[in-house]
Amino acid sequence: MSDRISEMAEVLVRARTDLKQIPPLRESHGLSTVADAYAVQTAANRHWLERGRRLVGRKIGLTSPAVQAQMGIDQPDFGMLWADYAFTEGEVVDTRRFMQPKVELELAFVMDRSLDDPQAPMTELIRRVAYAAPSLEVVDSAIRDWDIQLVDTIADNASGGGFLLGLGMRRLTDLDLRLCGGILSRNGKVVSRGLGLDCMGSPLNAALWLARRMAELGEPLKEGDVVMSGAFGPMVPVKPGEVYLAEIAGFSPIQVSFDDGKAGA
Repeated sequence: MSDRISEMAEVLVRARTDLKQIPPLRESHGLSTVADAYAVQTAANRHWLERGRRLVGRKIGLTSPAVQAQMGIDQPDFGMLWADYAFTEGEVVDTRRFMQPKVELELAFVMDRSLDDPQAPMTELIRRVAYAAPSLEVVDSAIRDWDIQLVDTIADNASGGGFLLGLGMRRLTDLDLRLCGGILSRNGKVVSRGLGLDCMGSPLNAALWLARRMAELGEPLKEGDVVMSGAFGPMVPVKPGEVYLAEIAGFSPIQVSFDDGKAGA
């Protein structure tokens, strides 16, 4: 690992630890290639693991064809899911754990068995998924004011923050993931919506891309891993005092509240 990659990883880990935003790495450190950006992410992951954090899955970003076209890319990106930022249905999430949080409505998959074939067909992925669950991702960026380009977000764990799985889990055979619709409401008002097909044509397409990519890198998805498959609709900023209701057709709705602890101070 080069000193430059290590330095950028340390800058990101420090920013996430201190919850202090930093300038874009493309400007402060000349980060310019996707390969280097993933190298920074990997180095940062090593830091976190050495500190005792536990990996529980992966997240997929940039699954919208429109967003990919805007960024000049033809595939999504990925990041890590950490156990200490996994939230439960009905929980009050403390916004002080983030820098500039936003939420996305997503469908998540939980693996029943590992998948280590870089050429795995869709049928193999389906056989190895235990179930699907409605979910919310709390995305967050260490890059000041969300001034990100592709290399910045990849290095910064694909702008990963936290995630929440709903308890109304379903088998894949019971669902039409391509045409299922999703609605995200904030304090009773719809703020984001979309269909499964808005996520690379189907959330399963996104999950297959990730499964193959992880197998290719020698870090295959394993039993129990959570896969956040990408947003149904636009992400929306989060403020303390807000309550979000996520509804995906075929699943039970899930709710989460955000607060900063000041109300009871």
